[in-house]
Amino acid sequence: MPWFDWISLFTRWFHVIAGVAWIGASFYFIWLDNNLRTPPEDKKQKGIKGDLWAVHGGGFYEVAKYAYGPEQIPEKLHWFKWEAYTTWISGFFLLGLIYYHGAAIYLIDSNVMELTVEQAITRGLALIFGGLLIYEGACRSPLGRYPLLFGLFLLVLITTASYLATHWFSGRGAFMHVGALIGTIMAGNVFFKIMPAQRLMVKAVTNKTEIDPAWGLGAKLRSVHNNYLTLPILFIMISNHYPMTYQHELNWLILVAIGVVSAWIRHYFNLKHIGISRPSVLITGAIGMLLIALWVSMPRIEPVVAKNTTTEAQSPQVLTEQQNAVMAVIQTHCANCHSAKPTDDIFVIAPLGLTFDNWQQIEARAPLIYRRAVVSKDMPMMNKTEMTQAERDIIGRWFKSLN
Repeated sequence: MPWFDWISLFTRWFHVIAGVAWIGASFYFIWLDNNLRTPPEDKKQKGIKGDLWAVHGGGFYEVAKYAYGPEQIPEKLHWFKWEAYTTWISGFFLLGLIYYHGAAIYLIDSNVMELTVEQAITRGLALIFGGLLIYEGACRSPLGRYPLLFGLFLLVLITTASYLATHWFSGRGAFMHVGALIGTIMAGNVFFKIMPAQRLMVKAVTNKTEIDPAWGLGAKLRSVHNNYLTLPILFIMISNHYPMTYQHELNWLILVAIGVVSAWIRHYFNLKHIGISRPSVLITGAIGMLLIALWVSMPRIEPVVAKNTTTEAQSPQVLTEQQNAVMAVIQTHCANCHSAKPTDDIFVIAPLGLTFDNWQQIEARAPLIYRRAVVSKDMPMMNKTEMTQAERDIIGRWFKSLN
């Protein structure tokens, strides 16, 4: 099914491009706002609250921020919203394409919880949009007026979401759903608060009426929230390449810890923008990341399993001749990496969290195995185990017999 891979590639590519544009704009405007300086008296008389000079790309730039607004709204006024919207839309489409359309492969892990596809998707959507509603309610409540308390509340919300997700879904699927929740909160900030506030300000300037300071303050507060959430969500976007994080038995705690340290590191740069240099923030952040890495790398203590615990569910399944042939190919060429206990000299944790230790796991991931081993032939990686074309054909004939 090459078309699926092409759609996935183009969607992921567009999502990254849109995300770069959104996060870049977020970083720039926070930096810009923090670096504005009191303008000369002649500019103050024009209503300018702060200005900034910069040099870039072979030219000088002057940026001015009005206390109220220009005398009239210019014909061409640039709005920064589509970066956020396209990032969220493409991300949600990608979530549906990979984790909902391929729920049996990427989202459901029977070792975590036995779920049907419908149950997994319902829980995923409830986590994302339920979390958004809770966040919005808190922002609009008196709690929103106390930044420190609100920060603690947001930490509790993301921690709870991380714990629930990792106890419902596969580690990789759980991380992506927490990322989807954070991304939805960030896009919601733009849609529910930042853009409406800006429309009210433009309307007030156009009609020569008073601007309520609360509009700008509320929008700026949501922008600050988004600014601190950018580094945690960027980690989640790349986390599927690092199974030692999402496959860990305390994956929810690792996700929260990396998120907190990332936001703390971002705090250093926000302080730097307003002329406050605190290297201790950056140093403690680096130490925090090092401690997390050391903790994750510590040998795990395997749980003790009683010997006399055989059940009917654990009894070996009788396979057909064709299934036995497929099983032999997978065990020879794939299970050295894709196992609960890999024997490969490089991969000590199953890549992408995929394990092929029994027939049920192999059968559940049949489309993925077919795409990677037969169509694209990029697995085994660099054909390290020297899978032959005849062996790939065995997988191909088996997959086609399923349809």
